[in-house]
Amino acid sequence: MLEEIKIENFKNSAGTVQDIHLSYQFFGKKPTEAPIILVNHALTGNSLVTGSKGWWKDLIGKNKCIEIDKFCVLAFNIPGNGFKGHEDQFFENYKEFRLRDIAKIQSLALEKLNITRLFAIIGGSIGGALAWELAVLKPDLAENIIPIACDYKSTDWLVANCRIQDHILNNSSNPVHDARMHAMTFYRTPHSLAQKFEGKRNKENQSFEVENWLLHHGEKLKNRFTLPSYKLMNHLLTTIDISDGSGNYLEAANRIKGNVHLVTVNSDLFFLAEENWNTYVELSLLKPNISIHEIRSIHGHDAFLIETDQLNQFLKPIFQITQKRYENDSSRSVWAG
Repeated sequence: MLEEIKIENFKNSAGTVQDIHLSYQFFGKKPTEAPIILVNHALTGNSLVTGSKGWWKDLIGKNKCIEIDKFCVLAFNIPGNGFKGHEDQFFENYKEFRLRDIAKIQSLALEKLNITRLFAIIGGSIGGALAWELAVLKPDLAENIIPIACDYKSTDWLVANCRIQDHILNNSSNPVHDARMHAMTFYRTPHSLAQKFEGKRNKENQSFEVENWLLHHGEKLKNRFTLPSYKLMNHLLTTIDISDGSGNYLEAANRIKGNVHLVTVNSDLFFLAEENWNTYVELSLLKPNISIHEIRSIHGHDAFLIETDQLNQFLKPIFQITQKRYENDSSRSVWAG
């Protein structure tokens, strides 16, 4: 069931004050009954993370890596993502918001829900970057932080691609459709497209099948995603910065008390694997409880949604805790307030 929290008089990074309507969903156990996992969605995702229509149902559910019979799963919608309304919350002033603001909103919502401790924060792409932001904002909040296919900063390469997206969104006559077509070219790789289409043409219109595939994805997103939501989410990608403007990313990351489990994709053309490996090597000199896994795939950034078997293999050891561990904690304060 979709629920909502109102964050009153929230001041964003630009100093604008407004009320924020934050919707969310719980799955599995009640928050007072089991360890809590916060799941952050990607750019076009939402709080529906499991079930028949859940976008991460291969990872979260019954008898899955994140077992909802053993955990309480919480998923917030990034305000303005358009899920079940509220897509116009930041319509006029979306560029005043940074991803850090979204982390602050989540932090305030957790306080309202009386949740003081999380077993894990996990997310892919911008959802993983949001996990970084929240973990730096609240260093003692989570036992495990799992950023997947993302980074703790917006690189020049990321900003460049998002600038092209912004240009399309503000100048195209079919903005969501056309921006999505462009996005698919850096969510995948040349090898991925070559394997999928092999240069084949459509028998009916003789157009390349890769063209039809791009048009399909453009049309599909246009029918379920709004222009204000796309503009907001694309903008937030350019604001990833756990250093809060100082440039001291390692110093900020080192403040995190929990275990950091990085998951990167060797062929990612959006959040480069090299950046993640550099983070791991440099941060491991300061922080002992950090690990890294690499998804091996030809499919690029989207591999974190495609290569489920590899992702499950990496993450299962983290989530294979027993109910006895929870039951033995008589105070239960380790999980929820």
